[in-house]
Amino acid sequence: QVQLVESGGGLVQAGGSLRLSCAASGRIFSIKNMGWYRQAPGKQRELVATITAGGSTNYATSVKGRFTISRDNAKNTVYLQMNSLKPEDTAVYYCNGRFDYVTYEDDYWGQGTQVTVSS
Repeated sequence: QVQLVESGGGLVQAGGSLRLSCAASGRIFSIKNMGWYRQAPGKQRELVATITAGGSTNYATSVKGRFTISRDNAKNTVYLQMNSLKPEDTAVYYCNGRFDYVTYEDDYWGQGTQVTVSS
């Protein structure tokens, strides 16, 4: 089994910054894509950003230029630097990882961390 533990959420004023971290532990062979998703009240979960093992990134249009995803493969950790935060960024942020076990792959999710941006 794999555990993904997020940290770094909290309350911040509009225009402020937060940095989320997500550390993977447990039965890990290699990790392919890692990413961040978010879910606001009454809305579906949506992609925020993803990063491949090689460092290629993909962002939702709404966060491009404000958020930066990065990873430390040695630490099995993915980060999300969030700048110029807006009230509409308020959501529970979830970490996701696709784990490669050679003959199969598995997706795991973290428990989520709340990000609240006040106006």
